[in-house]
Amino acid sequence: MPETNHQPIAQMAHHLNRRFIALVPILLAIMVAISGLTMIYPLVHRVWLGEHLNWFDQASWREIIDMIGLIELPRVFVGMCLLMMSMGLAMRARLAWAFSLVVFVPALLVTIYSDWGITSIKIVYDLVVVAMLIWYWSVFNRSSLTAGTLFAVASVISLLWYSMLGSLYLGEEFAPPIKDMPNAMYFSVVAMSTVGFGDIVPVTHPARLFVVSIIVMGITVFATSLGAIVGPIASGKLRQMLRHKARKSMRKNHVILCGTTPLAISLFRSLTERGELVTVVLRPGTKHDYPDTADIVFGDAFGAETLKEAGVEEASHVMALRADDPDNAFIVLAVKSFPNSKARTIVLVNNSENLEKIRRVNADVVFSPELLSAELLARAISGESMDKSLISDLFFAKPIDADGTVQTQTN
Repeated sequence: MPETNHQPIAQMAHHLNRRFIALVPILLAIMVAISGLTMIYPLVHRVWLGEHLNWFDQASWREIIDMIGLIELPRVFVGMCLLMMSMGLAMRARLAWAFSLVVFVPALLVTIYSDWGITSIKIVYDLVVVAMLIWYWSVFNRSSLTAGTLFAVASVISLLWYSMLGSLYLGEEFAPPIKDMPNAMYFSVVAMSTVGFGDIVPVTHPARLFVVSIIVMGITVFATSLGAIVGPIASGKLRQMLRHKARKSMRKNHVILCGTTPLAISLFRSLTERGELVTVVLRPGTKHDYPDTADIVFGDAFGAETLKEAGVEEASHVMALRADDPDNAFIVLAVKSFPNSKARTIVLVNNSENLEKIRRVNADVVFSPELLSAELLARAISGESMDKSLISDLFFAKPIDADGTVQTQTN
């Protein structure tokens, strides 16, 4: 008795755990977004109070940056990166997870060197978020093009941000001096792309080292960003090609199933549970309930090219199980047009009035659920006996010969 009481509790606990795991990406995305917002808040608060009105009264960009605070600008950028990565985490993207962990390193360093009233609380909070990201690493298992794009955008913007601020801060150490935003952006893009026109050159050692850092990071950022975007596309296409090739090579002695009727879906499940290889043929754009792992060929089921792609010459059975009886008849005729095919054809008759017509296509098995169910119910009500031979005769209405006589045995 106690064991039966424990079983529902264990099932409920398992269900609650699965629900919690499903919510983990959203929870961590919110936590990372909160961390990003706290990084941005101090500067936004200062702007809200009107301090920014005095910043641009300074004589040079160096004085403006010093007045804003050299630590504020990287803090805002790190916060923006965390906000962008939170969107990727919500989509369970592995790249967003990895980049979030990387961004939390400068986030912690900036927080440590900041003079906040909540510095210690922020450090503890960020460490908790990092610990949770590491603990639930297996949840973020998707290769997302969106996350790759976010990573690329964040990387390029961060390098541009760094290049422009450095160019403006060290502006007097270049020839000619960099004194405005357009020139800073121009020089940054030229240096990041390693073009190097030579119209603006560094003249001091700090400026030269700064340019070297832009060039090195530019090569790294553009290479990784390109890989982050192209990688998921290329891997997805490659995976699709390999899967298609593997499925095509396995299409031997298999069953070809045409249709999306409830009978077809149920038969697919029964056959796959028994270890049979099944290839499904569907019209393009057809909505279906087959699993994502099903081997599906989209095309005209009574078209030679589609049947050939489905491996009709190597198939053991072809089942025409569509809801339209003429379509099923045409599928059988199309299969019989392949002289090298030894596949047995099974055709579904949805309307018993079409039974005699569909028999004339000479399918190996003509299956009429309508006649089967009616005869079984009638015999059950009248008390007549039912044996295996009777059910076989009812379940599979036999095809007829060219002279119109019903065959006594199926082929």
